[in-house]
Amino acid sequence: MYSLILIFCAEAALHLEGPEAVGYLYQPAFSMDYLLREPAEKYYPQPGDIFVCTDKGFLAKLGHWAARAWGPHHSGIVVADNNGRLVLLEGGPHNTLHTRMSDLFFELASYAEHDRVWIRRRKVALTQEQSACLTAFAYSKDGAGFALIRMLGQLTPFRSRGPWRTVYRGGPHVDRSRFYCSELVTEACVAAGLVDAATARPSASFPRDLFFGRSHNRFIDEHLDLSEWQPPARWTSCPGQEIDSIRRFPRLDGDTPPKVPLSGNLIDTHLSSNPD
Repeated sequence: MYSLILIFCAEAALHLEGPEAVGYLYQPAFSMDYLLREPAEKYYPQPGDIFVCTDKGFLAKLGHWAARAWGPHHSGIVVADNNGRLVLLEGGPHNTLHTRMSDLFFELASYAEHDRVWIRRRKVALTQEQSACLTAFAYSKDGAGFALIRMLGQLTPFRSRGPWRTVYRGGPHVDRSRFYCSELVTEACVAAGLVDAATARPSASFPRDLFFGRSHNRFIDEHLDLSEWQPPARWTSCPGQEIDSIRRFPRLDGDTPPKVPLSGNLIDTHLSSNPD
């Protein structure tokens, strides 16, 4: 069944039209601060772009803090549907319990209405084959459940993320029927051949890893390669109209400006002071 979907998606990829602008992006930086780095430029999405955002809800912040995930709190990936239209694939959008492909602009705007949204654009466009694989994966998971139990397991001693456990656990399982957000994004990248399947650890990865391209976890930090993506750029539907929520719990977000240079990237203070 999956191979039939892949063949159909490959045909659709041949007719992929050039994307229209979807909102705007400020200048990219490895920082979760609230600074709007001008000038803002039109955002022309492409398959493989990674979306991350923060959640203003205290429970979401508390859960990520308890799992030592901090912020950002949610992620997704841009894919082309069978008509060549670019959509957003997410696991658990808006704290729901399913996987969904949604209209890209309206989904980004729905998050930006409440808190901050970033996009990590691809530096190199996907090949037709890679885009077709990404599309086939998205259709095979659209409507799947949310991996609530596995996500809650990150709060327990049985978590797949740890100094030693990550080496042996958390590898790709594209046949799973349930995913949480950053797990789904990483599995999608594995399915499209964008990251190394041998070293990818989807169920041990957090949105924060996707944001910085670095990790508290030693194994993920050594093997995660997001060099083909640009640094995160703040997204907005209209420059100058952003609604920045009041930061009541900044320490739970880990949203202090980055200060520690690490291998050429600016990583905020949590990364250096809180090893996994």
